[in-house]
Amino acid sequence: MGVWTLADNTGVYEGLFIFDSNRFARDRDALAREVEGYVEAAGGELLVSRLWEERRLAYAIKGQRKGSYWLMYFRIPTLQLTGLTRQCEINDSILRQLFVRLPDSLVEPILAHAKGEIAAPAPEVEEPEAVGAGVE
Repeated sequence: MGVWTLADNTGVYEGLFIFDSNRFARDRDALAREVEGYVEAAGGELLVSRLWEERRLAYAIKGQRKGSYWLMYFRIPTLQLTGLTRQCEINDSILRQLFVRLPDSLVEPILAHAKGEIAAPAPEVEEPEAVGAGVE
């Protein structure tokens, strides 16, 4: 059995970014490609990247009242997440970002859903047979 180190720890993460709606509206693809480039530069592999929704914010962030929510799924070494977070904080077009590591058992169904694919249906479970008093 090999020795496990933190440097070997790679996981699949969900990244949610709130972009400045004004800058995003000017060039929809450029801002997303820029953030995708951050992930790849940190040694990550992009799995899914798409617009989630555009909406009014509950409160102003950096003077902005509207935000464009961008959803990304990517595989990255855990140690590289700090650098990726820092890159996002420096970028004025990214109002907020959040990274959540996905549990291994949920990676495939979540990615299938994010890609718009239909996940395999859950196997049917047989109804248990009724046993006991009063059962005919």
